[in-house]
Amino acid sequence: MGFLQPTLTSLLLCSQLIISCSSSTPLTPRHETLGFKGPLTVEAGGIANIHISYTHPLSGPLSLHYGSCSSPLSHPKESHYHHIGSTAVGDHPFAKRHVDWEDQRPQRFVWLVPELAQDGGCLFAYSGADIVGRSEPVTVMKRRSKRHGIILGEIGDVEGPWFDGVEYLSAKEPHERFVAQAKKKTIGILGAGMSGLMSALLLESVGVHDWKIIEASNRLGGRVHTAYLDNTTGAEYQYQEMGPMRFPVDLTLGNETVEINDHKMVFQLADVLNKINGNSPEYIVNFIKWIQSNSNAPKSNSTTTYSNITAATAASDGYNRFINLTDDKLFAAAKNVFTAHRSAVDAGILDFSESGYIKYVLGADNDITDEIDTLSDNYDSWYYDSVYFSASTWKTIDQGLNRLPLAFTPLVENRTMFGTAVQEISYNETTDKVMVGYRLDPFQQEADTIDFDYVITAVPFTKVRLWRLPEYSSLLQRAINTLQYETACKVALKYKTRFWEHLDKPIFGGCGSTSIPAIGSICYPSYNLNASGPGVLLGSYISGTTCQSLGALTDIEHVSLVQRAIVEIHGSIASEQFTGSYSRKIWANDEFQAGDWAAPAAGQQELYLPAYFRTEYKTIFVGEHTSYTHAWIWSALESAVRGTTQLLLDMGLVDEAKQITGEWMARWIRV
Repeated sequence: MGFLQPTLTSLLLCSQLIISCSSSTPLTPRHETLGFKGPLTVEAGGIANIHISYTHPLSGPLSLHYGSCSSPLSHPKESHYHHIGSTAVGDHPFAKRHVDWEDQRPQRFVWLVPELAQDGGCLFAYSGADIVGRSEPVTVMKRRSKRHGIILGEIGDVEGPWFDGVEYLSAKEPHERFVAQAKKKTIGILGAGMSGLMSALLLESVGVHDWKIIEASNRLGGRVHTAYLDNTTGAEYQYQEMGPMRFPVDLTLGNETVEINDHKMVFQLADVLNKINGNSPEYIVNFIKWIQSNSNAPKSNSTTTYSNITAATAASDGYNRFINLTDDKLFAAAKNVFTAHRSAVDAGILDFSESGYIKYVLGADNDITDEIDTLSDNYDSWYYDSVYFSASTWKTIDQGLNRLPLAFTPLVENRTMFGTAVQEISYNETTDKVMVGYRLDPFQQEADTIDFDYVITAVPFTKVRLWRLPEYSSLLQRAINTLQYETACKVALKYKTRFWEHLDKPIFGGCGSTSIPAIGSICYPSYNLNASGPGVLLGSYISGTTCQSLGALTDIEHVSLVQRAIVEIHGSIASEQFTGSYSRKIWANDEFQAGDWAAPAAGQQELYLPAYFRTEYKTIFVGEHTSYTHAWIWSALESAVRGTTQLLLDMGLVDEAKQITGEWMARWIRV
């Protein structure tokens, strides 16, 4: 075995062909049938890809092992340190599962490296009892507790609050994780919001090109929605943001300033897209200053009265002690939202809403509880928004946030099915395909379908819960069916001039508030300050139960209510300058969203989050609702990094998973 002599198979072949065979016939030594590509460096306790090539056609069983390089070629495979995995290749009947590889011979495998793996060993390949290949010595490094040289390197906990690639693959059956899949697998991406677009970009960046986006609407961006009034362009600066508006940059408390690290992913994405698009003016994404507050903006004069001020103060103070939102805690969350989330979970903060804690832990009666925080509040107390809205510096995108999804156009425009509303997902066990169903005619009984090898679902659960779905786990089904969402209402109004910038107390950007019912916040544009020509302000931004009532109004009823409020605040000039042009958005009534951002009830976040990190029926769920924070663009992007990494690990493409987590500040994902 393993010597430079003709094999029995070759001798039989020679006799059958009646040709002359001699010991000088150039034959591939059996132990050189397979070659390992190297050098190979791995981490003990980590995961790695093993790349091979075939110098001679191989059919039959194939197993990989790790052991001493000094082992003789006759060394039995069972005696090596570690059995990595086994499969069948070539013409073997069980090799049909590898049909995507040339001649059914996989060239990439997955190795879960043992914690105690010895440095300097070699990889061995066996076909049955015969050795068919041996690698050069492998460098096994001790697993590092910190990673260095990663973009935005101080983001995230290396161990990860939930997701661990090693544990993820360890939980799979051995035959499911050993052989990597070919990159030509087909990937369906459902939804062209920010998480869907980001997923496409990430897949493309690592050479997975056979993906298609299916989008129900006729636009990119999902809840990123800039309204350009009267069909103007961004360069005419007559727009308002009907979805997300801004990005927090840093936080200053006392004499110390720290950067809010998680939102840096948005700025990184813009840099990447600008580079891909060659800084084309058509798709360029530029950031400008956002003015969050202005001392001249309107202020609410409403006051709160309590039936028992002593009891109310005691209850409010008790809740604040429970949250304990110190400057140090705010800074810690700004630096690393993932470890802050873990700390909040461990402290039980996600188990209670404010009213729930006041009533059930502090024992306040219903009246006191309702006065401090309405009894209808069941949102958990995860305090990330307190960090973001304490920001000292903010940014927004020049000419509107729509510029961000627009910059994906060259990448996705020819690979997106617009106007196609998905209504069902099913899994075919025979073909091992995921079938995505839709109906161009809503009354057709049977759906049209497209088959994919995997599906990334980037659609909010408010819509997914209406679909027909496979028998997902109980936890995932409950998350889809019951995860709570908030809704928001916005009305933008256009005026002949930016009159608010020419008042006795001029207002240049910033958001204010009013006690006028059903208005909420009023935001003045931070762009194109002191310019001539028309201007657009956000006359009302409100969420919660009031938004439900506003959603029942007609456009004219709602818009006139807001315009009257602006006249009441700013006087007759607001009436004289109003053009009659407006944009109105009720997100709960949006046919493609049916809600705004995820707002988990107490306990839902901690319970449901791990469910998103399991691939069920070859489907992965992403979107801000599957992230650690909600409502912000970065949350959607983070979920796409996690979901794409999860998919790549499912496919055995460990190198590509490491590339993504290395490039996209994803140190909370352990690979």
